[in-house]
Amino acid sequence: MRRLLVGLAAVLILTACGAGTDPAPVAAPPVPAIRPAVSTSAASSVLSSTQPVPTAPASLSTAALVADPVSLSVPSVGIDSALVELGRNPDGTVEVPSLDDPDAKPGWYRGSPAPGALGPAIILGHVDSRRFGPGVFYDLKGVGPGDPIHVGRADGTVAHFVVDAVQEVAKSDFPTLAVYGNIDHPGLRLITCGGVFDPDARSYESNIIVFASLVG
Repeated sequence: MRRLLVGLAAVLILTACGAGTDPAPVAAPPVPAIRPAVSTSAASSVLSSTQPVPTAPASLSTAALVADPVSLSVPSVGIDSALVELGRNPDGTVEVPSLDDPDAKPGWYRGSPAPGALGPAIILGHVDSRRFGPGVFYDLKGVGPGDPIHVGRADGTVAHFVVDAVQEVAKSDFPTLAVYGNIDHPGLRLITCGGVFDPDARSYESNIIVFASLVG
């Protein structure tokens, strides 16, 4: 039986949200509890986890046949961006895209399958930042079921996905298994922050998660 795939924080984790340095939420076998961390940076709203990510299990054979992603397009909300690669921080938590770039790009968590391989590919992006304003995933909440998503890959191919569902969930109820757990098809999750911004905690209270499936 296949072991649970290592997944973000994520959201598209996705998983970064806004200004700050907190890592995005992650999940791996055994699945850790997800807890929102509070950043000490002003106006922070980054997906976070207090748990490190265990070493990923051996890649599925199909993963070796799929090139790494290099770009992301979500035409319905005007997202068209290059992708960066995200790994893990020294404490085992997942990295988030840099906030030093005014054009902060979304990032693919390389501990998850490449888009088009079996399992849930995880892409994280910022919703906004205090310094630069709206982020690359600022309009992600406007995506709807049936919308297309295109992921360009390093070998020149493009993986085409269609949105299955969009959820806004409280960070305290992050659906770890639904986002990072094994699935029987190539999937994609785009993750960012959303909902109400808590100025005291300097964080958004919710996550926006886009679930999509490969169609070609």
